Amino acid sequence: MKITQLTRRDIIDSLVAEKVNWSGRLEESEFLSRIFDLQSLPSDDSRFTDAAGDIWQHRVNNFDWDDDWVFYDRRFNLLTGDDEIFLRFLAETLHPVVRQDSTEAERLAQMLNQFLQKDGFQLVELTRLSGKPVYVGRYVGVHAAPALGTAREALGGTDPSYVTQQITRIEVAIINDPSLAIGTAKELVETCCKTILAERGVSFSKKADIPELVRLTAKELDLTPDDIPEKAKAADTIKRLLSNLASITQGVAELRNHYGTGHGKRAGTKSLQPRHAKLAVGAASTLAVFLAETHNERPI
Repeated sequence: MKITQLTRRDIIDSLVAEKVNWSGRLEESEFLSRIFDLQSLPSDDSRFTDAAGDIWQHRVNNFDWDDDWVFYDRRFNLLTGDDEIFLRFLAETLHPVVRQDSTEAERLAQMLNQFLQKDGFQLVELTRLSGKPVYVGRYVGVHAAPALGTAREALGGTDPSYVTQQITRIEVAIINDPSLAIGTAKELVETCCKTILAERGVSFSKKADIPELVRLTAKELDLTPDDIPEKAKAADTIKRLLSNLASITQGVAELRNHYGTGHGKRAGTKSLQPRHAKLAVGAASTLAVFLAETHNERPI
């Protein structure tokens, strides 16, 4: 159990204080059936044979259980049980089928993540259902990768669903699959550059690599404010910095081809480590954020 009991109690207290209806627009037994097999769980009421029966009796028929009963019911063990089940419960409370208002779901996700991140976990957007976010709980490590939070915000105006999925994949993979994180960081820069170029009507080769895409994007964008002295020199410096970030991202991705998995390596070959992934992700996200913010500030 990596999510501590203290964190769980803080989350439960916040949900209660906010008067969050954890089952949303579903009946409580219907909601819990999305996670648990209620027919296989015992009843605490001798008149019924399973959990489904006594939940109906005490939450629908008699309505004599407190609203927060589920958090302290030993059958579901949300307070001291498995991390995966606890995260699944929280993610389901935000699911579009459960909570129709996506703005409310996003607000709740932010509130829950304030507590979860202390133990290295987050509820992150995995995909979208009819345009609304579907969350999943993931271990991302206590030390988050640099600039990813900023990247999520800055790149949200390009292709929100795809970019969010890329960042989610990076967050999940940095610790557990560094090679995947490195490859996805490279894709993040490519997505950013191609989106900016396409929106500005600039053609590019389908075979263009990261250095070429960054060069084209930097050329298209006005990289420095008009009112600074020696603007040309400043622009050259910024272009050089961007080129260096692009080289780091591309270089670590090339290292992955030599050391990473999935390339026909012999058994026992060592993979790159999380520190290598953090280097690639830090460079890629910093580069992508700068380009995206510049693009957003410069009218087409």
